Formats: sequence, structure tokens, C-alpha cells
Amino acid sequence: MAEIAIDKVDALKTADLHDLCDAADDAIRAGGGFGWVEPPPRDVMERFWKGVLVVPERVLFVARLDGVVAGSAQLVKPPRNNEAQAHAAQLTTSFVAPWARGHGLARRLTLAVVEEARAVGFRVLNLDVRVTQEAAIALYESLGFRRWGTHPFYALVQGQPLAGHFYCKDLQPDSPPPAE
Repeated sequence: MAEIAIDKVDALKTADLHDLCDAADDAIRAGGGFGWVEPPPRDVMERFWKGVLVVPERVLFVARLDGVVAGSAQLVKPPRNNEAQAHAAQLTTSFVAPWARGHGLARRLTLAVVEEARAVGFRVLNLDVRVTQEAAIALYESLGFRRWGTHPFYALVQGQPLAGHFYCKDLQPDSPPPAE
């Protein structure tokens, strides 16, 4: 049986950074590029992940399968000058490498971000996803994320526009519905 762990990290050992870059490269090639269509050069990818760790508004979670970093997700807090939206955070950069899929890592990563957002007092968690990421869409909907909109020109992949869906999750389900 595979050993699974989800860790909130504020530093990456060299081996973990290499594993994370490898997993991200694999996920990008499989169409889950969280913005990238093709994997960037390794030095760019390494700087990206190192940069995530120094931004105070970002919380990085990694998924490990048998001790190897196989995926990640981030909780992004709103900027401090955005008082009107200080109640809402974003789930972003969520992926699992193709070789590690089927073990529930994406579900566990998503739940870890949801729980962290709830624990630090956010009322809403937002995310967006390409329409081609059907497994991710099914996962988010199964976890109670509500689709509130679709952008028909969300991404441009190999010269072709792709739509994207926008989701939100009420982290305080007993709260009254918002005023329209």
C-alpha cells in the first residue's frame, strides 16, 4: 500500500525541490499546467517554487507518494490593502503528477487547503480551472465548490481558446446567503 502525506511547507530541501519541479513538468505535459502550456526551463521552474515560499500571502502544500513529492496546491490570501475581499482566499496551482494519480492525492490536497483557509478565518475559497481538466472539475464539484461562471476565452492553448470555469466554496455553510 502506498504511503501518502500532505504537508504544509515553508521550506523545500533540494531533493523536494527537484521532485516538485519534476512533478510539475509531468503535470504540465499532461495538460494541467496551472498557467504553463509547456514546461519552462528548469531554472525558471525552480525560481517559481522558491518564489512561492517567500510570498507571505501564499501557503504551499505538497503531496507525497511514498516519500516523493508528487503534487501541490496553494492557498493564496488576498493582499492586505483589499479590505472588501479580505474574507476570501484562492486555491491555485493545484496538480498531481500523472504517475501519482489514482491515490486520492488531489482530494487530500484540496481538503488541506480548505481546512487551512477555514482555520485562519476565511469565509470563502475561490478557484478557477480550464474546462479540459474534467477530473479536477468533478473533484471540486464533489467537494461542494459551486460553479458561478464560465469565461469563454480563459486560456489560449496551442493557439486555440479554451473556456474556464470559476468556482467558490462557502467555508461557513451555516451563514445566511449573501445579499444580491
